[in-house]
Amino acid sequence: MPQNKLKVFLLCTLWLTCICIVLGLKTEEHSPGIKNAIQYFKENAILFSSSSLELKKAVSLLDKGDTATLFRAKMALKKSRSSYKRIAFFMDYFFASSAMIYNRPAKVEVDEPYMEYQEPAGFQVIESLLFDSHPYQQKDELIAQCDVISYSAADLNSLLYRFSGTDAELLESVRLELISIITLSITGYDAPELKSGIVESYQSLYAIKAVLKPFLADRSSGEIQLTSNINATLDYLRAHPDFDSFDRMEFMTTYALPLQEKLSRFISSLNMNINRKSALNYEAKNIFSGDAIPVSSFSGLKVKDSILAALGKNLFFEKRLSGNLRRNCADCHRPDHFFAEELKTSRTFDGNGNVQRNAPTLLYSAFQYSQFWDGRAKTLQEQVKAVIADPQEMNGNHQVVINLLKKDEQYYRQFSTAFPETKESVNIDYLADALAAYIATLTPYNSPFDQYISGNKEAMSSSQLKGFNLFMGKAQCGSCHFAPLFNGLIPPFYKLTEYETLGIPANDDFKHLKNDMDPGRFGYFPISYYQAAFKTPTVRNTAQTAPYMHNGVFNSLEKVLEFYNQGGGAGLKMDVPQQTLASKPLHLSDQEVREIIEFMQSLTDKVE
Repeated sequence: MPQNKLKVFLLCTLWLTCICIVLGLKTEEHSPGIKNAIQYFKENAILFSSSSLELKKAVSLLDKGDTATLFRAKMALKKSRSSYKRIAFFMDYFFASSAMIYNRPAKVEVDEPYMEYQEPAGFQVIESLLFDSHPYQQKDELIAQCDVISYSAADLNSLLYRFSGTDAELLESVRLELISIITLSITGYDAPELKSGIVESYQSLYAIKAVLKPFLADRSSGEIQLTSNINATLDYLRAHPDFDSFDRMEFMTTYALPLQEKLSRFISSLNMNINRKSALNYEAKNIFSGDAIPVSSFSGLKVKDSILAALGKNLFFEKRLSGNLRRNCADCHRPDHFFAEELKTSRTFDGNGNVQRNAPTLLYSAFQYSQFWDGRAKTLQEQVKAVIADPQEMNGNHQVVINLLKKDEQYYRQFSTAFPETKESVNIDYLADALAAYIATLTPYNSPFDQYISGNKEAMSSSQLKGFNLFMGKAQCGSCHFAPLFNGLIPPFYKLTEYETLGIPANDDFKHLKNDMDPGRFGYFPISYYQAAFKTPTVRNTAQTAPYMHNGVFNSLEKVLEFYNQGGGAGLKMDVPQQTLASKPLHLSDQEVREIIEFMQSLTDKVE
């Protein structure tokens, strides 16, 4: 970030901090949990501020003639990051705007729908610069980034001026921090080069233990069990700090998920269940339960309705939705191919060509805040109506389709039963509602992976378990395909869908690559950061839904893994200036690639 932009950014950040303070001017008494948390925050904010100054000093001493200075700067970064993790849960929940200074992704992010650009800043930028091929040349920018962190860290306690929060809010922040550990920290999401995610997970869990202390004073059996589980999880993290060898499946199934379940029950026992921040269902057993992310959280979708879904299922196979009465939804989203298609891209309506993009699986597609590869439809209903009317897809006229369905007595009865509140029950909006309701039922959650997570230790092979650990660790797959859906829904709030620029080529010959001309989301939002950016799809059932990518360019998972292993398009020497995928090779061995593919095979559902 140029110096003048950095100064403007810092001024804006200080302004946001002031706004946070003003908005927090309440005088109500703090509850015991909040009082303890505030004292904890004050103490650890001072330690974090001190570590940020140490980081700045280490960076200022960078010397090309003394390579040890680079190592010391990286270690100072690791220390400062760990120190910040002890207060990150509090910052992210209560002071989200101020928290953006410290640990924002090292890429420009676009805040929709306001279209505000969030310039990269903080730890992740520092990491990318320190691990750059020419880190000493980045010294001025590194110092500038350290200034942003250290200046703001020195004034963190000002955020607490007449701060007000409740114990229920504090417990929600703790709940969400545990989910962040499970889904982000152990994947290396925000420190892929340092590989400090396990050590940082320890610090985050230590913070959880510290702020829960006032709630665990009565020593009832439930509190004793929760304390014991926290301590055991801390012990496991302390004993296994190495990022690449960390057994994420053992950590989840033996420690983290049982801890999440006990924490949820404990919060319920205190009658402090609130949900101010996330799309999650806090009554679910754990984050991998089928009801953890309810479909009702997504814009335009209703709670599952069996009558409505049954109507939608009939419409899914109904050829009267098309202009020639010969095409239906199932032609391109085939149930016998896991609701996808074997073709690179589907045939056009007239049969004389192909549409622009691959037909992805509809399984779990309801769990997105936008539809189509470029996200141009905000809901499934919008997508349904667009596909029916698209001249290249179904070429149907909405009014003609509705008139045909009205003449069918069976459909008329089904629409009337599903929508009894209106006389004109057969219309395009209700048709779209019904199809969306059916698609929302395509969430089996019965794969070998789901069975293993639920307790069936025979459901996955040892190779698949190794593949899961690689997927969620060294291979960095889980830092874009987020658990539990393994798509672009970003934890822990699950309120945003991520778009990524990977540098996907137009062909699969890596020695003679051709540029793909698809503009991606840029064609819908023409801003440079969206050039060739596409929504991150789920990898559930991916072993059965070849070909892959938005253009169907790769026919096998081996080719997909080879692409990622090389660092995407930029890693393969293509010109991809906006690539968000790291361009450095992953250095996965052939065996590791096979194990990752075997894990993805374990994500295959039994589909009726």
